[in-house]
Amino acid sequence: MTVSEHALRPLGRPAGFQRWRHLLFLHWAVEPELVQRVLPPELEVEVFGGKAWLGVVPFTMRDVAPRWSPSVPGISHFHELNVRSYVRRGNESGVWFFSLDAASTVAVLAARAGWHLPYHRASMTLTLEGERAQYQSRRRWPKPLPAELACDYRIGADRGHATRGTLEYFLLERYVLFAPDGSGRMRIGRVHHVPYPVHDAHVARLEHSMTAAAGLPPCEGAPLAHYSPGVDVDIYALAAL
Repeated sequence: MTVSEHALRPLGRPAGFQRWRHLLFLHWAVEPELVQRVLPPELEVEVFGGKAWLGVVPFTMRDVAPRWSPSVPGISHFHELNVRSYVRRGNESGVWFFSLDAASTVAVLAARAGWHLPYHRASMTLTLEGERAQYQSRRRWPKPLPAELACDYRIGADRGHATRGTLEYFLLERYVLFAPDGSGRMRIGRVHHVPYPVHDAHVARLEHSMTAAAGLPPCEGAPLAHYSPGVDVDIYALAAL
């Protein structure tokens, strides 16, 4: 499967560059109306198998930098954790972020000011020992609090790339986000990267209050879990719809 079958490169120059590493995708199926009621009216919850899906995704950002600048040690590398679901607006299918936590004050302030995304400052650690990983996050500011996650997992078998039409593809291969601007108008942001290399993930321990902090329904039972070692990403500026 070629890159072009996943996402065409957006027109124009990227606004920045990032490397996303050690991504753990945790998903739960929920009733669509429970998500729809907390979405902006411009967006429609997207379903697969008749269900909406809530995702909790801890990972690591590296070499985060605008197009005109190299990455800066101490600023461009940090852990991140997002809570999200999947939505549509017209013909566009994308991601809606209920919260994003990051272990970088600079990144949080810049994203809140420039992208109007609900970023929060958190204390985070990621420990990797071979195929085993431990990720911990505790939100510091701003509210709502508490918003915490502790997860131990093992990286499993390599599954290659997600196949179009599958649930795995629906959850992972997302290249569009929606975000309001400073005046409340909905805008669209795009990213471009090669398809995720996907592995199974086996969760040994998971404790979190991330969805509850976002005002979402409780995520009960074991999550559907995937792992990716990561991709290099071109980031495009928010644009009007």
